[in-house]
Amino acid sequence: MTNSENQQTMNINEENNEIKFQIRPPETMTSLAWKRFRRHPGAMVGSVVLILLILAAVFADLSPYDPEISDIANRYQAPSIEHPFGTDGLGRDLLTRTLFGSRVSMSVGLMVVAITLSIGVPIGSIAGYYGGWIDNILMRIIDATLAIPSLMFLILLSAILREADLPFVRGNSVMTIAVVLGVLSWPTVARLVRAVFLTVREMEYVKAAQALGASDVRMMLQEILPNGFGPIIVESTLGIGYAIMEESGLSFLGFGIMPPTPSWGNMLNNAQSHLLQYPWLAFFPGLMIFLTIISVNYIGDGLRDALDPYKILGKVE
Repeated sequence: MTNSENQQTMNINEENNEIKFQIRPPETMTSLAWKRFRRHPGAMVGSVVLILLILAAVFADLSPYDPEISDIANRYQAPSIEHPFGTDGLGRDLLTRTLFGSRVSMSVGLMVVAITLSIGVPIGSIAGYYGGWIDNILMRIIDATLAIPSLMFLILLSAILREADLPFVRGNSVMTIAVVLGVLSWPTVARLVRAVFLTVREMEYVKAAQALGASDVRMMLQEILPNGFGPIIVESTLGIGYAIMEESGLSFLGFGIMPPTPSWGNMLNNAQSHLLQYPWLAFFPGLMIFLTIISVNYIGDGLRDALDPYKILGKVE
């Protein structure tokens, strides 16, 4: 060290009269997961796209056009400044219908995931925690549910509920379609949660909690289930994309959301006979389905990497 450096160090010590140490607080699991997530380019791009789609759906009411009122004089107009997505066979603005349709499709996706979690998580937790004959019975129920041809069952159940006069079931409404899809989607989550419980319940800290007299409910909710939040969140994220795709498929076949309520699926159904003459009728709803599903899938990939405990505990590059 040179004389000038020694002199600067002495001056600093004389001014402060003490040495202060700064201890950097340790990073939490959440901060480490966020670091990994934001360094996943696909997940970040997907998040931005999905946020923009959600904002567009939220502010769809700002459109000057009504999604259900016909304007025959302006039918089948090509995309223009006045109608950026063009108009359909009844003269309705396609951009407005696409934005309102995103509300329906995204609502179905979220509701299906909520129904799936409310059924799959309790059943998977009970099967994985208790094992034995309880696990065998529940797993046989899950296997039987998975063996049902999903598309045929969805079409059949949709057709039945369309004609049923039940509380909260009005034709093929959003709630009806969400219930139909949720009934067939929960086994996947149940098997995932069961696998987590079978693994975690053998760990030493779980055995210690049992030895201290922790109740079964506390063991499941506080000791074991939190370790499954990562896989459950990832599966739920991907489940939104699956539900949107299934709802679009049902609506395309005529068993989903019924017109005049716009959804991406029934918009594609209305466009199938005019694909060559008026391609914009199918292009824009299809593009929205593509962007939404691929965004959700990229977010799911990012969450899977970010919430992997082995990667979080390892070196964050």
